[in-house]
Amino acid sequence: MTIAQELDAQESICEDIIFPSSDLYSNEPPLETELHLRQIILLLTCLEWLWRDRNDFYAAGNLTIYYSPRQLKSEFFRGPDFFVVLGCERKTRKSWVVWEEDGKYPNLILEILSDSTAKTDRGLKKEIYQDTFRTLDYFWFDPYTLEFVGFHLVDGEYQPLQVNEQGHLWSQQLGLYLGIYQGLLRFFTPDGQLVPTPEETAQQTEQRLEQAEQKAQRLAAKLRELNIDPDTI
Repeated sequence: MTIAQELDAQESICEDIIFPSSDLYSNEPPLETELHLRQIILLLTCLEWLWRDRNDFYAAGNLTIYYSPRQLKSEFFRGPDFFVVLGCERKTRKSWVVWEEDGKYPNLILEILSDSTAKTDRGLKKEIYQDTFRTLDYFWFDPYTLEFVGFHLVDGEYQPLQVNEQGHLWSQQLGLYLGIYQGLLRFFTPDGQLVPTPEETAQQTEQRLEQAEQKAQRLAAKLRELNIDPDTI
């Protein structure tokens, strides 16, 4: 059965069908390169740090999305490289099982292109995300060629997104821009600020403290030149 036949068959599934258990492990092939892994980890780390006070989303990478009993046996489609679901409980999962998640599909999907997957990501998967998942924001990115493209679902069809002056693409679902920074895809705030990792946040805090200390030392030295005791101020 082709994937097109498989998707058509879903429409005729009876209402009383017994779905498999939701206790399904992800069934994804290994990531093709270290760079693919680093890209996924970077996106997950930044988004979870930015939204650390939120409990209404789920973000994952290289994880199977089960959306039909027939899909369990399909070799034509597995999980996206990175996806985000909004309006759900934030907790760990073995996989994303649509029929156990109130029928929710990802709000955003990103595929990281490679020589072996690029054709599928640009074609078959784009069709599935548009027609079956109805995922509103879809992006793909090649970490080697830096090809970066995005779409937003309008009236049931993907419309290409246009880059802004910084070369970033807007994700309506996340309320964030995505753009290339130092060769990898990163999130940016609506005003164009880079969404940092926890380590970058700590470094920025340390730099601000060092700058404040240096400023205080310069002020104290100036006061001593004027024969003024800094401790009296």
